[in-house]
Amino acid sequence: MEPQKLLNAMLDHDKFSEWLGLEVIGLDAGYAKVQATIRPEMMNGVGSVHGGVTFAMADSAFAFACNSYNNISVALDVHISFTKAGKIGDVFTIEAKEVHSSKRTGIYDIKVTNQNNELIALFKGTCFRTGKPLIEEN
Repeated sequence: MEPQKLLNAMLDHDKFSEWLGLEVIGLDAGYAKVQATIRPEMMNGVGSVHGGVTFAMADSAFAFACNSYNNISVALDVHISFTKAGKIGDVFTIEAKEVHSSKRTGIYDIKVTNQNNELIALFKGTCFRTGKPLIEEN
């Protein structure tokens, strides 16, 4: 099944990714690339992008990539390392790449960069594949 059709099915119900302002700019089997602009309400109390916002953006890219096979996949284990603080107006690009896939699991590396190609965070995710389709095929 086409990854774009699966993404559209996910986005129909994903109001949080919509709130984050994520725009999908690349999609393939096991791969997703999204962008978003950092807004004032995404900042924390010390003047940088809230870590939860960065995490959520990476987590959404992870979800789009690992659900691209029409096999509902959920996070089994995730880890993030923050390398640079983001600021208002930054444009984050989040790229999720599959590094391993099996019938029941997948491992993904997700890189978050800003408009200057500076590394903001590295996210690693392992998904569990449920064996249930996201969209029933005819």
